[in-house]
Amino acid sequence: MSGILIAAPSSGSGKTTITLGLLRALSRCGVAVSPGKAGPDYIDPAFHTAACGIACVNYDPWAMRPALLDAQASRARDDGRLLVIEAMMGLFDAAMDGTGAPADLAASLGLPVVLVVDCGRMAQSVAALVSGYARFRADVQLAGVILNKVGSPKHEAMLRGALDAIDMPVLGVIGRDPGLALPERHLGLVQAGEQGGLDLFIDHAADAVEAGCDLDALVALGRRARPVQPATDHVVAMDPLGSRIAIARDVAFAFAYQHLLAGWHTAGASLSFFSPLANEVPADDADAVYLPGGYPELYAGTLSAAETFRAGMRAAALRDARVFGECGGYMTLGEGLVDASGTRYPMLGLLPLTTSFAERRRHLGYRRIRPLDETGFFKPMMAHEFHYATIVSEGDAAPLFAVEDAVGTSLGTAGLRAGTVAGSFMHLIDRAPEHTAAEPA
Repeated sequence: MSGILIAAPSSGSGKTTITLGLLRALSRCGVAVSPGKAGPDYIDPAFHTAACGIACVNYDPWAMRPALLDAQASRARDDGRLLVIEAMMGLFDAAMDGTGAPADLAASLGLPVVLVVDCGRMAQSVAALVSGYARFRADVQLAGVILNKVGSPKHEAMLRGALDAIDMPVLGVIGRDPGLALPERHLGLVQAGEQGGLDLFIDHAADAVEAGCDLDALVALGRRARPVQPATDHVVAMDPLGSRIAIARDVAFAFAYQHLLAGWHTAGASLSFFSPLANEVPADDADAVYLPGGYPELYAGTLSAAETFRAGMRAAALRDARVFGECGGYMTLGEGLVDASGTRYPMLGLLPLTTSFAERRRHLGYRRIRPLDETGFFKPMMAHEFHYATIVSEGDAAPLFAVEDAVGTSLGTAGLRAGTVAGSFMHLIDRAPEHTAAEPA
């Protein structure tokens, strides 16, 4: 296997921009890459895909079974590609139970770690910081650093001198550059599909990486990754919703995990896509419709006025197609959505639910869920919740899941089910080992 993990001491260190630049720079040099994102992030992968033209896959060491992680890494190796995984948060930042850090992923897959350090406000102290990260866990190989936001040649010399003293390789130096910043909003970066000039930005990042990083050394470092056993069977994270699944896909519904969709396809389901924002409808022959998460609160007026989309969704429910919505998709299945200005817009009305973005409250964390679905379709799953919407009202419908947080504390029930229509704020990631299933609240 050939691969590296791009990590950092904390969020905001610049690892996303450097990862994008590295993916594009290596692709321009003829190196075949396979992008990955550690953790439950569903925004950064679209940027990775834009950088190299290869679909980015999530590697979640808390929510995914080792067999699924190994299978995905094995497929990257079988394709002869260099696996470049961007970490989330800091290298040792984990879930509430202390597991699932990027370091755990590096250890389980045997990936060398390249640490991106924001040096904008430090000099020789970089050695103490990097030394601590290098020695913190014996099973994690910190193989080198990329120094980011370096102010001058003199600043670079001070940083290099300090790191030479602890025998830490410097694999790259990126200078201060306001043009290497990406805009953000409440769930992270503004989506790749919403950013004009994204390709120019990635080219600019690639130019900086080519000029400042030793690409040959990074590729050679990747060859030191521990081999992974070849995947003998396809590991399915979640059973397909149906045999013919229509999936909403546009900037309002962009938070679908690639490994879930790929798993459904490999399991034999046919996938089709439609855009609610373009007033499109799910395929007439679809026996399942999936509304992933996204930003419906930013497009509530457009969705409310999309009568063809609304009629198509109601028709799917009337013919007993299984309709499932996650987070933003769940909000859209409800009766109404209140946007940030306090304006209420009618939604699909397929679930007795009204949600609001006017009074924001953050809900964030890993979840273990156990289905209360009497049809038996859903299975115990590992999931993640991240949204700012609140529930204004819930009507008479069956609860969908019993939920625990990462340390096993019951969070009650979540989601609703009415006939073949169901949804919740949980983003489902992988089926849970049997012993992790939450009991009904």
